[in-house]
Amino acid sequence: MKSSIFKIVTLTLSTITLFASAAFAAQKQSHVLVAYFSATGHTSEVAKAIAKELGATEVEIKPATPYTGNDLDWQAKSSRASKEHDDPTARPAIQEVNLALSLFDTVFLGFPIWWGEAPRIILTYLETHDLAGKKIILFATSGGSDFGRIAQTLQAFAPQSKVVEGRVFPGFMAEEDIPNQVHDWLVTIK
Repeated sequence: MKSSIFKIVTLTLSTITLFASAAFAAQKQSHVLVAYFSATGHTSEVAKAIAKELGATEVEIKPATPYTGNDLDWQAKSSRASKEHDDPTARPAIQEVNLALSLFDTVFLGFPIWWGEAPRIILTYLETHDLAGKKIILFATSGGSDFGRIAQTLQAFAPQSKVVEGRVFPGFMAEEDIPNQVHDWLVTIK
């Protein structure tokens, strides 16, 4: 008799746990977008780990004209990235993505930090997409910079959204460490 009651209680608790897990998974999946620009692939790895952890939709912000290695040579004043950085009005064209932003309440926005700033392509994204009323959580990759004033700068380009400084992941982080680092960060977000 005790064995039967134990089995019933165990089965009931398992069913409750299963439904609670399914509800939590559905909550994690709903209304979250991970949008990111990745020049070399490292930011992409972080974005994919965030999307996987949250069960979120992910979209890559791709330049209409892809960056080459020479374009990304930050030490060359004539490189495309350097020219964009030096011109505050530069807005690199991006490939169109057919995605209903109205479905999302929260947007994780990722990018590499260039010269202590978000790349100009992020400004293009913010100026060409309606993110009004959304919470934008920033994440970035960098060889040594922190967010500095990036959140405040981007808030000016998304004035009807709430831009929140998230986390900067080191550019030298091993790929196998990314999922654990992402998990440890995401559990701190309310």
